[in-house]
Amino acid sequence: MKQKSFQYWQWRTLIVLMIGYACYYFLRKNFSTAIPAMEATLGLSKAQLGAFLTANGIVYGISRFVNGIIADRANKRRMMTLGLLLSCAISLLISFSPKFNGFLHLLDAEGKATVGLVYLIGSLWVLNGYVHGMGYPPVSSLMAHWFRPKELATKQSLWNASHSLGAGAVVALCGWLLSRFGYSAWNLCFVIPAAIAFVGAIITYFGLRETPSDLGFPEVEELERIENGEISEAEAETEREMTGPEFRRFARHMVYRNPYVWVSGLTNFNVYVIRLAILDWGTTILTQYRGLEIGLAASIVAGSELIGGVLGSAIAGWLTDKVFHHRVFRCGALCTILSTICLFLFWRLPAGASWVWNAVLIILSAFFVYGVSGLCGIGASKYATKKAAASSNGFVGIIAYVATVLSGFGFGLLADNPRLGWDAVFVVTLSIGVLGTIIQALFWNAPEDGYPRKHEYEREFTEIPGGPGSSGGM
Repeated sequence: MKQKSFQYWQWRTLIVLMIGYACYYFLRKNFSTAIPAMEATLGLSKAQLGAFLTANGIVYGISRFVNGIIADRANKRRMMTLGLLLSCAISLLISFSPKFNGFLHLLDAEGKATVGLVYLIGSLWVLNGYVHGMGYPPVSSLMAHWFRPKELATKQSLWNASHSLGAGAVVALCGWLLSRFGYSAWNLCFVIPAAIAFVGAIITYFGLRETPSDLGFPEVEELERIENGEISEAEAETEREMTGPEFRRFARHMVYRNPYVWVSGLTNFNVYVIRLAILDWGTTILTQYRGLEIGLAASIVAGSELIGGVLGSAIAGWLTDKVFHHRVFRCGALCTILSTICLFLFWRLPAGASWVWNAVLIILSAFFVYGVSGLCGIGASKYATKKAAASSNGFVGIIAYVATVLSGFGFGLLADNPRLGWDAVFVVTLSIGVLGTIIQALFWNAPEDGYPRKHEYEREFTEIPGGPGSSGGM
């Protein structure tokens, strides 16, 4: 009965985390879908909108790093819920920002955005980037606490579908809203997702618990010893919170000086360029470069998330555990090169090609890129172990989101340049994809996880007073 109860809490934790993080994406990728409408209605340029995306991504990466350190030692449920509620408030402020024109000069005589409105929306979107950094660190820590390393790739890849479910659903929703009510209704792309995310915040707060030991279960690293008959459940060690100096020393060894965490971060940078090129600019590329109608373009991008993203993430996790023997870089290298090939074929489609071919290749590219994107987070958790999973993912995140400098502002400038245009965007994106494949292939024989490194660390500091292997240590 206790085993069934533990499995219930594992699945409950997984499902609630999926709902909560999908709602974060409702308040992140709504902006990307609203770009063509905001460009047409408010007169914003691609460079300005790209700058918003870049600034948002950089601040998000910094926030993931900062909040990753905090999340390993803080109440994860409260952090995740608070970030979602704050993002709801910011989304509503963006939607109603032109209404402040009465006492702030935000619109000119033609109803276009002034510099004041540009700065207001940009500042709010940057702030949104920070509060979104409160979402992923609690997830990575909770997943590492509730699932064993040998099953983490499969289970976290299932959770990783929340990215695609949230992004795909909000892209489809916003695309339908703009198609139904016109570009002038761009503000609905912020109001309605905020209302949905508010419900998600309530579910997140009341649905989660911190660790198995809070509910009287053994910690995950003890489960295998219990199942193998090495110890009884009564003999299982309970988790002890590290002191500040202990944790900082542990994090230096397991995160910042861990080469496999660095590889996860560099890989994530490369795949984020591809991923954000599809997700942030996909609707704009399909409408302006391929000439598709906004509703159809948004549906294709939504399909890349709901079909390609969900299936790609889940299958990559299963392959990692069942075929590649838990080695994330092997499966990641394969996924990266296949995603790059699909994006290349999309770029080289002849003019006037059916929308079906556009859809198939975009979805296939997302299928593979989401596979490796999820594996980067899994690798960060596995190689840093559950004790520093949030810190590790924060570190990997800040490396990855430097990609928004290129995918946001950089791609916006290239697309606005009449001599370069979208062709230059594709050349840069494909080059980054090849580089990501090479980096992972160089670490083909990396170990399964970081627990051997953790055990070496414990042995090294056994004689240090207050160290992890000393009396009362880990």
